[in-house]
Amino acid sequence: MAADLGSAVNWSPEWIREWAPEMFEASVDPYLNLNFFQDVDMDTEELAIYLKKGMFSELHSVVSEIGIPVTATYFDLQKEMLWVGNQRGHVTSFFGKTMPRYSSFQVHTIDDIRHIRSLGTGVLFLSKRNLSCYTRGGVIMFDYPMEKGANMNSLLMTDNNTLLMGGLQNYVTELDLNTIQETQKFTVEVPGVTIMRQTNRSFFCGHPSGKVTQRDLRTLKLEHVFNAFSGGLSDFDVHGNLLAACGFSSLSGLACDRFIMVYDLRMMRAPIPLQVDVDPLFLRFVPTYRSRIAIISATGRGQFCEPTGLANTAEVFHINTNGQLLTSFDVSSSKQALGFGDSGGCVQLWSDAPDISFNVYSREAEFARPCLVDTLIELNGNHDLQPFSLIPTPTRPTARAEPCSRKKMVPAKGPEIQHTVETVGLKSSVKSPRTCRRKQVQRKKNQTPAYYFYHNQVPENPTESDEESLHVVPKKYRKVAIKYSKRGLEDFNFSSYNQTMFAGLEPDIPNAYCNSMIQVLYFLEPIRCLVQNHLCQKEFCLACELGFLFHMLDFSEGDPCQANNFLRAFRNIPDAKALGLILSNHEERTGKAKIGLLIQRWNRFILSQLHQETQEQESESVIGKLFGSEVENRSLCVCGKETVRSPLTLLFNMRYPEHNSQAETIKEYDFAEILKKSICLEQSSQAWCDNCENYQPTVHTRSIRHLPDVLALNCEVNSAKEAEFWKVQAEYAFNKAMQKAAMEASSTGGIGCGTQADDQRHVWIPATLKMSISKNQELEIMSWPESEELSAAEEGEGASLYDLVVTVPHILDDDTGDTLVAHIKVGETYHDRKEGVYQQQWYLFNDFLVEPIDKTEAVQFDVSWKVPAILYYTKRNYHTKYDLHIKRPVDASVMHTEASLTQRKTDATFMPLMDSEKLQAGDLVGLDAEFVMLRQEETELRSNGTKSTIKPSYMSVARITCVRVQGPNKGIPFIDDYISTQEQVVDYLTQYSGIRPGDLDAKISSKHLTTLKSTYLKLRFLIDSGVRFVGHGLQNDFRVINLMVNKFQINDTVQMFRLPRKRMISLKFLAWYFLGINIQGKTHDSTEDACTALELYTMYGDILREGGFAYLTEVIQKLYETGFQLNWKIPDSDMKWSQTD
Repeated sequence: MAADLGSAVNWSPEWIREWAPEMFEASVDPYLNLNFFQDVDMDTEELAIYLKKGMFSELHSVVSEIGIPVTATYFDLQKEMLWVGNQRGHVTSFFGKTMPRYSSFQVHTIDDIRHIRSLGTGVLFLSKRNLSCYTRGGVIMFDYPMEKGANMNSLLMTDNNTLLMGGLQNYVTELDLNTIQETQKFTVEVPGVTIMRQTNRSFFCGHPSGKVTQRDLRTLKLEHVFNAFSGGLSDFDVHGNLLAACGFSSLSGLACDRFIMVYDLRMMRAPIPLQVDVDPLFLRFVPTYRSRIAIISATGRGQFCEPTGLANTAEVFHINTNGQLLTSFDVSSSKQALGFGDSGGCVQLWSDAPDISFNVYSREAEFARPCLVDTLIELNGNHDLQPFSLIPTPTRPTARAEPCSRKKMVPAKGPEIQHTVETVGLKSSVKSPRTCRRKQVQRKKNQTPAYYFYHNQVPENPTESDEESLHVVPKKYRKVAIKYSKRGLEDFNFSSYNQTMFAGLEPDIPNAYCNSMIQVLYFLEPIRCLVQNHLCQKEFCLACELGFLFHMLDFSEGDPCQANNFLRAFRNIPDAKALGLILSNHEERTGKAKIGLLIQRWNRFILSQLHQETQEQESESVIGKLFGSEVENRSLCVCGKETVRSPLTLLFNMRYPEHNSQAETIKEYDFAEILKKSICLEQSSQAWCDNCENYQPTVHTRSIRHLPDVLALNCEVNSAKEAEFWKVQAEYAFNKAMQKAAMEASSTGGIGCGTQADDQRHVWIPATLKMSISKNQELEIMSWPESEELSAAEEGEGASLYDLVVTVPHILDDDTGDTLVAHIKVGETYHDRKEGVYQQQWYLFNDFLVEPIDKTEAVQFDVSWKVPAILYYTKRNYHTKYDLHIKRPVDASVMHTEASLTQRKTDATFMPLMDSEKLQAGDLVGLDAEFVMLRQEETELRSNGTKSTIKPSYMSVARITCVRVQGPNKGIPFIDDYISTQEQVVDYLTQYSGIRPGDLDAKISSKHLTTLKSTYLKLRFLIDSGVRFVGHGLQNDFRVINLMVNKFQINDTVQMFRLPRKRMISLKFLAWYFLGINIQGKTHDSTEDACTALELYTMYGDILREGGFAYLTEVIQKLYETGFQLNWKIPDSDMKWSQTD
């Protein structure tokens, strides 16, 4: 009986009935108010409770099914839902804090629901003999029946695709969710397992006998046994280094033991049992404000207590169950909500605040669209957009439907077209009226198109929001995404997105929204040379990191690069965090960040930061010389006191005239006129006056005294009002172009003039500006023909021509999400280096998509989907005054051993290179790198059971080892650096990296700890020296480290011992097969891996010399045959076997 009662708590009804039969009686309490349970849609205002911070109280209660006991309660880990399963196999989900019913469906006809777990695309439900997966709307995805005699109780997700199932039998089953097949079983003691929990390295099984066992999460081997209770186990939970359990005592019959056993997993013992004031049936850690345990009894009494202290009677609370018994309990992942289910079918939601969320970051839930049509609407056959699908279609009784012919609906030809048809022989032609663009239909005059408003603002006329827009975002402007396969990036064809020699940038990195502006800075030649010549000692210097990134872009031949290290340094700049430029994971995942406004702030920040960082090493800042404008700011108070300041301005914000009335017609302005008013700004505001000693109305005026070489402009189109202004001005400019084309057509016969005018649609900004400062210190700006030059007299007066070279638009797309792209006019020097031609060409840069475009496309802004954000004008031939030589600042001094960041004494694991060991071009170096995970991989499970990667894991290099290949010190590392990181590590991957918690912490680490920048420079020096690297998986290592290495310098054993389109073979298996050694026993060691790769490289050369490529192919084929026979696992016996046996 004791053993049976211990399993009751994990919701096996046949055991609970023996202890409390009334708990599972499917009958209604006669004293129960049925009206209370039937009123599901309760008024939330009546239930609102003013909660004290840290104290939980009832927030809402609903009924799943009246009188049917709730057997499982579970908070969804992906969405704001609370799932409830009952004794009759029915499940119900409730959404959010007000708990409206989201879905309700039957999972099993007989058995009760015992455990619930959520996935990305569905929810798992465990019953006694079945595991079922349903979508959140109730559509079945799969149903997995158990073996005969199975009695399952608990689920445990060990990773995204592996599931453990345990119950009242002598085994636990492991299930692969990709194939929905059992992969293995491991034996447990009889009568089995009822509860399973896990930590990062272990998982724990609760047994009906009162024991809790700890097992290795990878090998499933038993590691430790906790003898918690003599009468049976009720519940347990694990948090950090603590394990807390409650159960039953057999000393006086069989009753709930009021002592909680709290074990320290570091010492594997319970210091002192914790006495509580309730009969514990459920137990969970709730570490919201402090490390607390929530203890719940079956009668509804609860208590919070500290796991290492004494229980406080003041923290006892009561759950109103209306005489029913509590049968289930769960805590949300955010620790803000508690969920209770009772034997009467009621579900209660408790929280510590009125406004709560179940998860820290939840995905948006999908809701059914409401039916807006109650009856058939009146059909109007004369309406062009009449939905004829509303007409009921009669069905034929025949078994085989006859094929119907579809006729393409073509808009009616207007009279202006019909009267101009010219027929020659059998062919007819007509002159286009050019009322709309090709393959587009013009709307009627009484129909107003709906525009996508900037920042998703609501249109002023709500009736227009339901109309579909005619404007479709071209494919090349949409957000691009990398599709990952099980081989990673190997199957993705980047060349289909980029046919040029210029490199794109990968988007799957945190805060990669600035990729477009990184490309802009790279294609400004003075900046490209400036940052590559810059090198300082600061750990997080954006100028240094941009120089490293631009070096990669220089040497890439069209392959995309990662801005990993630059964005890592960017996230560690305090000013970037203070300005709100660092996006959270939630903002990036949901796409709700206002990236158009964000990139303009980023533009101002990066120019200021580069100006500050480069000025520290140079007497004159190149950034200040490039972008700096000497301005004079005057502030005139009403008292007459005038204050004058002369700062250096690096960019200007565009300002537009105010037009408040909707009926007011927007006037026509020239872009040069608006630009002049934006630079020479005049405005009034309240400002402090030292003379008046008070805030007074003050007039601020700004005048410019010196023009920059690069004019940087933030367009500030941040609302529908500014977007409408751009739209109207473009229409004015287009009408002028059409009138001019008509006049030219009348004089030239109309050849080609209409096409040129049509290219000016949505164009307002000029390609070239003439700017000068007059003798009266007034700024003069005017548009200028792009192909013309200034006269000698104009140049003598100080006039300059500014050519448009950059436009950065914000792309609005509801389908794929908003994104930022860049139009860049690439100069002659870049084409000469990359493609061997001397020309200028406009390109579109959309992350890793790079495509040449026409110059008119760069200045066209259809604000319904393409909103201007940033413009760059450069002074014609400005770069001739700058030094454009790269001096290669990385020299041999970076190889000198620097002091470790570790505060403790470090173990010597390497020997620096001596003067006699100087490496030459062509010398071999063994290399291996280890990584830690900063962000988990985001995947989803498709309906066919396959896994799809939504966003890959984000890795950071943690250890780099370089090993000597020749000489008396062969095999001894000369670099063995552990890389310090300030970012949160979500997984040290100790099994694969050998990195343990604390190894990267300067306070407690015993390793040689350095900065990423220091080790990066060492590798850069080796690459520039021409050494050849030998290692396993080097291509991926260099990609994550952000290094571009010539393929002739890489000797990768992964590719050496691989057949085309076949799987990659692990270093461990290759070492066992070819060398007869067993490596990577418990964890990986980079020194061991590098030396093993060197031995394999030597054997590869021996095989090739012995029999040539034919013999090498035969050897590799035998390798694959052996691998498939052994399922790529090394047998426990015969570890010394090799291919020579």
